[in-house]
Parts: sequence; C-alpha cells; structure tokens
Amino acid sequence: MLNKGITLRGIEVFEALARSGSVAQAAEATGLSQPAVSQQMRNLESAIGAELVDHTRRPMRLTPAGQMFLRRAEQALGELRLAQSEVTVMDLAHLEALNLGVIDDFDDDLTPRLATILGDSLTGCRFRMITAGSNELAKALRDKSLHMALSAQIDGPMAGVLEYPLARDPFILITPAGTSADPDALLRGDTDLPFLRYAADQLIARQIEAHLASEGHDLPARFEIGSHLALMAMVARGIGWAVTTPLGYMRAARFHERLAAHPLPAAAQAQPPARTISLFAGAEWSGPVPRDIAQTLRQLMQTHMIAPAIAQLPWLAEGFHLLEDTAPIGE
Repeated sequence: MLNKGITLRGIEVFEALARSGSVAQAAEATGLSQPAVSQQMRNLESAIGAELVDHTRRPMRLTPAGQMFLRRAEQALGELRLAQSEVTVMDLAHLEALNLGVIDDFDDDLTPRLATILGDSLTGCRFRMITAGSNELAKALRDKSLHMALSAQIDGPMAGVLEYPLARDPFILITPAGTSADPDALLRGDTDLPFLRYAADQLIARQIEAHLASEGHDLPARFEIGSHLALMAMVARGIGWAVTTPLGYMRAARFHERLAAHPLPAAAQAQPPARTISLFAGAEWSGPVPRDIAQTLRQLMQTHMIAPAIAQLPWLAEGFHLLEDTAPIGE
C-alpha cells in the first residue's frame, strides 16, 4: 500500500514541475493554483520522506532522489494514461474510411501499437495505414490521398491542413563509443572523424544543416546516407559522427553499446534546437477525431519512447518532452 499522502494528483504535479522547473508553469499545466502546486509537492515529499526538488534554485532542479522517483513516476503515469486511452478509446465506429500516414521513425514500436488501438475502434471502417518519410507524407496530405499524418513538422504552412503538435524532439550528437573528441571539437572540424550526413532530400537533413549554418559551422561534405540505421551503423563502426534526435537514437537500439550520445552545443539558444512531431489532419477532419488520435499518440510516445529515452539518458529530460494539448495550428 502506498504511504498516505502519495496521490496520483501529487505525482502529476511533480512530473509537471520536473519538466518545467517552474511552479507557475506546473500550475498552468495541471490547472491548479500556484499555492496548490506547492502544497501538493510538500505533501508528496513528506509522504516519501525525501526532498525531490531543490527549491532554492530557479529554475528548480531535481535532487538525486527526485531523478530516481521521476523515472518510476513517468513509467507509472504513462501506463495509467495509456490504459485510460485504450479503455476510453476513440469513438470511430461512425467513420467510413481513414487513411493515416506515419513517419517511419515509429516503425519499430509506436506504429504497431497505434494500428491495434485504432483497429479495435474502427469497426466497419476501411482503414489504410502507410509509413513513409516526412516529405512523402506532406505530399500525400496535399494531394488528399491521406486524411491524417503523424510526421515531423513540415516546412512551411499547408493550406487546408491543421497541425496538432505532440512532442519536442531535440537534436543530439552521436559518436562512436569511447571517442575522445568532444562535441565542440567535432563541430569545429578539429578532428579526423568526419561528419556523416542524412541524405540531402530528407527533411531532417535540411533542419540539421540549417542549425549548423546558424551556428557558423561549415563541415566538409564527405558522406551522405539515406538510411537512418545505416547512418547509425557507420557511427557504431567508428567511421564518423552524426547529428540525430532521441527518437532516431532509440531506433538504433541494436547499436547502443557502440554509440555515445551527447547534448548538441548551441551557443545562441537556451535550449538545443529541435524538430516538432505533430499530427496533421485535413481541415475537414477538425473536431474530436484528430484530437482523440493526437491524445492517444501523446500517451504512446510518453510511455514507449520518451520515458525509456530519459531513463537511459537523463540529460534529455529538459528538451525531450510532450507538448501541451492546445488548439491546432491553422484552426
């Protein structure tokens, strides 16, 4: 039995405070007043018998006990939220057809889970799901061969398409395990280890190149790789280093013993640059269906991608997180 004072609401408040480091932002995220947030934290710390947050710092930082508790709390909350989304899964029985595209970053884990959850709800509906790169999904949305797409944020606005932002996926630097060169030296080109690029026609490649250019980095173009797993395999073999995201890194689990992940230095920004993962839906689909699917996706991403990544790389916590459920962009 849980100690008296450990409540689900208290754990949700702690998670929001750990994510933002601000009582005001935690209050906004949870719908409580700031005094109520502070009281929830006092009750939780008293029940656990340990300080979870260093209250003397601004923004607040987790104590070692808080970091440990957060990992378990996020897993527990993720399972509860996923159970809720599965039990109260979308009422989609009225749909005649749904064509959904999913970015190939999610092939290994999220896509199969999403397919089974939707399959349980789409009774009598013609359901089509494809996986592809962000550029292909954007084209399919524009020509209306897809109703919705889970994708990295697409360059520029798309007429007649609403965007439901889901998660922030920051760029990180990946090196072979045991490499002595530090990230700053790699970005300056001061080492013999070359930069391995994504293929230039990929959206992630353009986003990475734009960031490097904004920071004044001009790295030689020697390798350009179209396959994400091939890129990570080359890094694991010591051929070079790369920039990817936590979602990309977690896809390459088979190579993790031979890879090292590092924060990407960003001199001009408080937070490292990131891509946004969003659900895009044709404007004719505005309403509860895309909102419900977006919420289910948030729970799946938190439980099966974000929480495991932060458990492995705790420094990701500040930049790799869900985005709050707000009105869709373009509405």
